[in-house]
Amino acid sequence: MRGTDFFSIPSFSLPDFVPALASRLPQWPYAVALTAAMNAALRIGVVPKEDLEALEGKTFLIDILDAGARVCFTFGNGIFHPSFASPERADLVFRAGLSAFLQLAVRQEDPDTLFFKRELSVEGDTELGLIVKNTLDAIEWPSLFSAIAARPILKFHS
Repeated sequence: MRGTDFFSIPSFSLPDFVPALASRLPQWPYAVALTAAMNAALRIGVVPKEDLEALEGKTFLIDILDAGARVCFTFGNGIFHPSFASPERADLVFRAGLSAFLQLAVRQEDPDTLFFKRELSVEGDTELGLIVKNTLDAIEWPSLFSAIAARPILKFHS
């Protein structure tokens, strides 16, 4: 099941004032939110931890250009850790607009297509980039949706 089975995300750019304004805000909340989601995916077994051994000790930066957001994180001891400041140099950097990242997230577009359309920039360790791409490609969407449905995020007690 592809993400486009549910809806289609159009290509768009946020207005110019958004990155000017958003870049003045603290960036670490984005990293906290993303690493929490990625660690949840690890916990429910959607991405086997052994597939991520090559990420150990690596630093990542996701730059959402038209949103003025920079998400920095590392991988160590089997989990993702948010970075509270941008590194001087990351091992792997992904740069794109928000619509491209959303299209990737729902598998409407693949990274290669966006890369060759010059909507996605990947900088840094090429081998590491391929490992990340192959790991993301291996995620089975039906497994992810089933795992999420079986393990609700919020538990209410009566």
